[in-house]
Amino acid sequence: LGQTTFTTYEAYLSPAQEPGEESETPKPLQKTLGATAPSTPRAERKSKGHGQIRFTKDLSRAFVDVQIEGVNTADIVMFHIHCGPPGVLGPIIINFGEHGGSFEKQFVNGKMTVELTNKDVNFVKSPPTVKSRLPESCPIDIGFPSQASTLSGLEYLARKGVLYFNLHTKAHTYYGEMRGQIYSVKE
Repeated sequence: LGQTTFTTYEAYLSPAQEPGEESETPKPLQKTLGATAPSTPRAERKSKGHGQIRFTKDLSRAFVDVQIEGVNTADIVMFHIHCGPPGVLGPIIINFGEHGGSFEKQFVNGKMTVELTNKDVNFVKSPPTVKSRLPESCPIDIGFPSQASTLSGLEYLARKGVLYFNLHTKAHTYYGEMRGQIYSVKE
């Protein structure tokens, strides 16, 4: 039963969950993470979505299902699960850009399904340098130096409510087009 029963978490993605506008991208990051298309204020965006993560009870696999609307999939430049409480920008722990080609191919009719294993959990082997583009991985607990490196650690963080989906587009690259804090599904 450990491989066929699940613990489920979900998120409702919207532009309102992100804390800033694209025009507020920090100057040092504008060259690498600045928008390459005109941006739209959060209150005027029509994008929305729903995401779900189902962890097998034995924590050997997880399945991610995401449905998005109001976004041209050709404009998606990055899609991640980050670690951070609501309203806080946090490090990347899952990078969906490493799962099978362009986002146009991954999002068929606005839907994406991905299977995760331990190898998909970002783990930084050496401390980040000034040249690092984005921070990656996530501390397993605040004040505890060990990083999450397995699906078990990812599920622990989901249980605490400190994971979120973030979809980045050409027009909304730094903060993202929309974000969805991930919470437990009450059964």
